[in-house]
Amino acid sequence: MQQSNAKYVPFPPVNLVDRQWPGRTITQAPIWMSTDLRDGNQALFEPMNAEKKMRMFKMLCAIGFKEIEIAFPSASETEFGFVRKLIEEGHIPDDVSIEVLTQAREHLIRRTMESLKGAKKAIVHVYNATCKTFRENVFGMSKAEVIAMATDAVRLIRTLADEMPETEITLEYSPELFTATELDFAKEVCDAVTATWGATPQRKVILNLPTTVEIATPNIYADQIEWMHRNLARRDSVIISLHPHNDRGTAVAAAELGLMAGADRVEGCLFGNGERTGNVDLVTLALNMHTQGVDPQLDFSDINAVARTYEHCTQLPIHPRHPYVGDLVFTAFSGSHQDAIKKGFSAQKADETWAVPYLPIDPADVGRSYDSVIRVNSQSGKGGIAYLMEAEHGVVMPRRLQVEFSGVVQKHTDTHGGEVSADDIWNLFASTYLDAASPIRYREHHLFEHGEAQGIRLAVDIDGQACVLTGEGNGPINATVHALQTAGFNFSVRSYEERSMVPMGEDGNARACAMVEVAGKGSGDLYGIGVDSNIVTASIKALISGVNRLGAAARVDLAA
Repeated sequence: MQQSNAKYVPFPPVNLVDRQWPGRTITQAPIWMSTDLRDGNQALFEPMNAEKKMRMFKMLCAIGFKEIEIAFPSASETEFGFVRKLIEEGHIPDDVSIEVLTQAREHLIRRTMESLKGAKKAIVHVYNATCKTFRENVFGMSKAEVIAMATDAVRLIRTLADEMPETEITLEYSPELFTATELDFAKEVCDAVTATWGATPQRKVILNLPTTVEIATPNIYADQIEWMHRNLARRDSVIISLHPHNDRGTAVAAAELGLMAGADRVEGCLFGNGERTGNVDLVTLALNMHTQGVDPQLDFSDINAVARTYEHCTQLPIHPRHPYVGDLVFTAFSGSHQDAIKKGFSAQKADETWAVPYLPIDPADVGRSYDSVIRVNSQSGKGGIAYLMEAEHGVVMPRRLQVEFSGVVQKHTDTHGGEVSADDIWNLFASTYLDAASPIRYREHHLFEHGEAQGIRLAVDIDGQACVLTGEGNGPINATVHALQTAGFNFSVRSYEERSMVPMGEDGNARACAMVEVAGKGSGDLYGIGVDSNIVTASIKALISGVNRLGAAARVDLAA
């Protein structure tokens, strides 16, 4: 790159000589608002369908979000219909406020308000661009016209809200491109909005001040937030909200400094997906607070379940090195790191401050375990575990299974020493997953239709006793889970994959390999694997393998 480029100039500093935020710390959780179903959804290659949006909504509620932006109702019938479905079918908990977004245009506002009829509590989020570039080059509007656009929209929302007394409407206003807007003008627009709404301490307005595009360092954003915090009219009637984007890769830092600067609320997505480089990552932000002794008021105690649901709904992968959540963040490859971590765990007392080297958080806090494994891959030659399994036996293992099985191999080498061959690795794989036959041994199964559901009669031995289990579900896997659960095995399925087993360089008859990730009560996630010429049979065997490997964690006292 060129040493000097006149196209780009540093963003000017804010005139705030007595700034207070550098000396502050975050001492309590903000108001959280998830925009996974709106901002995050708009950024997907394939937007979520109704089933995925509903699954995501219910998970967000379970995590503890009390404000959830669910749609842009005027954008499409799909978005409008999802809002109606949540309201009409009673899916919204009483303590959760749904939020909808609209541009400051009359027909869009009317359609948006129509979508909310019958809701108990709702936030109507309206926005218009305020920065000079948009005023002059995009819209050709004066400052007075921009203010009029905002206040006209607010006035209409207030009129329509008065016609919906059954719904508690909260106004949220965003001066889009806030960080590129002159501060005195941003204040002028926001003050006009709160005056038009009639904001009071009992009827607060949310002023959302976004880094629509991140154009400066996080300290500049903090200065802008503190300036607004100190200069806004009716500050006691305003909730200052942050909506950081990640164009510079500093959205989490911007949010943290913005909270120190006086903000009350943060908008973002679970793992930071959104336009361009994404929104602020709420999981990282919340768990950062957790590591500083601040209760984030969000439940990430089973982070694997959150991650798998997110990946299913968005079809986006979570990076294996993603903070706190990635599949490899609690796995050390370096021998010196492994040694330090093991010694740290040995010295760590349950009632003492967390102080294990290389681990900023106790993995147990997020439902994870520490896997100290030495991994080898195809770059290490034909001794690589994953490479040999694929090359010799046609088993292509997903990443989390590679991590799990590498631990099995490592334990073997620690005990027996020496080098493991391809046959040794396969025998370990078979004994760990394919021959795990206690307490359940598979015999046979028969599928049948049960109305719109799939039924199964599953012949197995349980603790040596022959029995036939029955179950039903939306497919063979779901029916098998139901059958096993009725027999006293309580477990959940985290993920499922199926592959054809074709060793490299061969075109022979392929067998099916099913891989199911399961979890039992108080256990971590682990895999069950089934191999058969029939994919349904392989899937059933994989479920039984997983339950057998869970052992006592999957057993339930049916008499209790």
